Amino acid sequence: MKLKNNIPNLLTLINLLCGCIAIAMEFQGRYIVTITLIFIAAIFDFLDGFIARLLNAKSNIGKDLDSLSDIVSFGVLPGIILYRMISQSPNLINVNYDNINFIPFIAFLIPITSAIRLAKFNNDKKQNEYFIGLPTPANGLFIASLSAVLLQNGNKNIIYNFINHQLTDYKILIILSLLLSLLLISRISLISLKFKTFSWNKNKIKISFLIISFLLIILFQWAAGIFIMLIYFIMSLIFRPDKAINVND
Repeated sequence: MKLKNNIPNLLTLINLLCGCIAIAMEFQGRYIVTITLIFIAAIFDFLDGFIARLLNAKSNIGKDLDSLSDIVSFGVLPGIILYRMISQSPNLINVNYDNINFIPFIAFLIPITSAIRLAKFNNDKKQNEYFIGLPTPANGLFIASLSAVLLQNGNKNIIYNFINHQLTDYKILIILSLLLSLLLISRISLISLKFKTFSWNKNKIKISFLIISFLLIILFQWAAGIFIMLIYFIMSLIFRPDKAINVND
């Protein structure tokens, strides 16, 4: 096999490595390191597909390897983060057996539905043009941003304080776990952020979304994740990527 064909796979494995190390850091209470690593994993997840298309080095093995890496970095890891957030909720009720509280385990619906989402993605050719259901990297980054907001408990910003307060309520986190799990396996058509060309006309919606996201990050820092997710769904509903593809075809 040519060396260039392995470059995307190497980037995919770096994504997987970041996810594995991030899980270890989460267990050690190094939450900022965990959050940083999940964002680095997302960068490599974007790069592996982009480089594969650029080098014309796409393969079935690479596609499967990408999904296997994503289930760790953007499925298992976000589930563990949500599990920790629920476990640390000050108002968490105790429903246990043998001193094991079962309520935080609801967070592990995230890796389960992420696995279903990725299996569907690998077997659905339509998702080469747009996504059906919430993409696992977007979900993982969203959960990581919530964790980061929760760590900013000394921030005087009103928005931070409001969101931070909501995230300390285990009931809100359980609802969030259920909602995100449903979105992962939903049939909602969402904009794909994969770039196949550098053409403005073909990528103007994606580029506009990225610019808006960048501005929101400047304005709200970690709390921007919530607004970015809302904008992502709103733009997808407005521009209907599935309809746009059918029209173009």
